Amino acid sequence: MSLSPLTTARTAALDAIQPASPSRVPLLDALGRFLAQDVVASRSLPGCPVSAMDGYAVRAEDTSGSNRDRPARLRVVDTVYAGHLPSRPLQPGEASRIFTGAPLPEGSNAIVRQEATVVPGEGLVDVCVAVPPGKDIRPTGEDLLAGTPLLRAGQRIDASMLGVLASLGDTHVLVRPLPRVAVLATGDELVPPGAPALPHQVYESNLILVAALAREAGALVVAQERARDDDEVLRSALRRLASGADVLVTTGGASVGDKDRVKSLLAGLGASFLVDGVALKPGKPVAVARLGTTTVVVLPGNPGAATVAFDQFARPLLLRFQGVSEERQRLRVRLDDARHKQAGFTYLISGTLETREDGQVWARIRSQGAGQHLQNIGAEGHAVLPPGRADFAVGDEVDFERFDRPRFFPVVP
Repeated sequence: MSLSPLTTARTAALDAIQPASPSRVPLLDALGRFLAQDVVASRSLPGCPVSAMDGYAVRAEDTSGSNRDRPARLRVVDTVYAGHLPSRPLQPGEASRIFTGAPLPEGSNAIVRQEATVVPGEGLVDVCVAVPPGKDIRPTGEDLLAGTPLLRAGQRIDASMLGVLASLGDTHVLVRPLPRVAVLATGDELVPPGAPALPHQVYESNLILVAALAREAGALVVAQERARDDDEVLRSALRRLASGADVLVTTGGASVGDKDRVKSLLAGLGASFLVDGVALKPGKPVAVARLGTTTVVVLPGNPGAATVAFDQFARPLLLRFQGVSEERQRLRVRLDDARHKQAGFTYLISGTLETREDGQVWARIRSQGAGQHLQNIGAEGHAVLPPGRADFAVGDEVDFERFDRPRFFPVVP
């Protein structure tokens, strides 16, 4: 089997997938999804000058020289609450009782906080401080001016963004739909968790693993099934699951053994393969195919290999469906362990980062195995051992691709 280089294979798979058409959804339904268009502020926040404090709206010049011993006495002519308009403008020697968020009366240009005043009688207020123009006033557009670029296409929507959109009066936002994902685990050796398992049998973990990885990538998991290594059973499951999903992810039956039948059965159903085998370890047997309108990602059955292959192929495909590409932070780090690898292959080795006293960043790489789960628990990223080289010594520099805080960019179809 001819193996494609990792970057070439991933590009071939992604280029064949177009983002789904966007639609407008209610704000809360957009949480965690990706914006499909830039958002520009439709109004200023606040929309007019408002008070930042409870107190009195005044003309700053009327408070000149005021203090506790010689307060400025003003006549209170109005009370203004948030959400209500002033009933009249201020004239010299006048004040308006005002509350936080209320619009300023015409003629006023400062706020005197309530605690800096004394009420000597009904309709009067003594101002015990001198305030400059603009004191405790939130001007129009202090938070945001109308027409300001606010959010960009490709951003993942969080609660703060939804709050801002609601504050602009929006009820819906344009996003890409969630890709519908079906997961099929194959193998006679698999036993569902919770059932008795003999020593030669394996508890099926890939269904929950892959479904969780799909959800982390923003997908909606619509089906999870397991199937025996039987052609009729597998063929029926592949056809049925593909018909109800945008992306079908299979695990197991991906290599060249007698019972590794998933790829040949897909071909028999008319699937066209975009990728079939990659110079990647772990995850070499991974394949990507199109079966009708459904994208099928064929993962190895070993959990460690399935995790890496999903990360490199299924995750980018699911994100592209949502209209974005992902860019992870890459660091140059030193290896804390020597490694021998097969030249021509890219190796992705999970690990954590350690900054030592001299400021050098080291990758603490873990014992790796295609069938292992534990190597990925708490991992901060992958040390990338590139093709074209077989031996790496302790202290050699390599790239380290971090999992956390990725950046997302809109896909231009």
